[in-house]
Amino acid sequence: MLLILDLLGLSVFAVSGALVAVRRRLDVIGVLVLAIVTGLGGGCVRDVLIGATPPAGLADWRYLVTAVIAGLIVFRYHPALGRMDTLINVFDAFGLGLFCVSGALKATEYGLGPMPAALLGVVTGVGGGMMRDVLAGRVPVVISTGELYAIPATLGAALTVVGAQTELPTLMFALPAAFLTIAWRLGAIWRGWTVPLPKLSEDH
Repeated sequence: MLLILDLLGLSVFAVSGALVAVRRRLDVIGVLVLAIVTGLGGGCVRDVLIGATPPAGLADWRYLVTAVIAGLIVFRYHPALGRMDTLINVFDAFGLGLFCVSGALKATEYGLGPMPAALLGVVTGVGGGMMRDVLAGRVPVVISTGELYAIPATLGAALTVVGAQTELPTLMFALPAAFLTIAWRLGAIWRGWTVPLPKLSEDH
């Protein structure tokens, strides 16, 4: 189950990275680099932090191959994919939901407590996107003003950790946690929901 979630999250995140590269008019190498970094980045950070070395993204050939294939597909067919910004947001939301769940699950399997496991779920979800945005010269979405990004990931990771403490099959709590994260993130984009900002006086 964990491998499936990881590869699904990796593939959609890799697509989002490749789409950003195309949006920035990078060549095929640039597209592949952003696809790989976006797809593998969060998981590699997670694995290093929990001592699962070498990271699964480097030890298992399926991870790298999945990222490369996703990048090549986007590079080849991007003119037929329609509006870039919308697609980037959609694939990024799916990657966020899937990775915050898989990250929390793996951290739990390695014996971390509920709070550290949930935190690593968030790190897994936002890590690849942060690396993508930095390399592409964009302000990372996770720290953009008012963006509901880390909060949906926290919800998904927390629900996963709670579910892992029960006797329920992994599928019964992992998929709803991922779905809620994705739905909240997409709803925030389309409905304009934002994080509360501090009120500043007029002279600031």
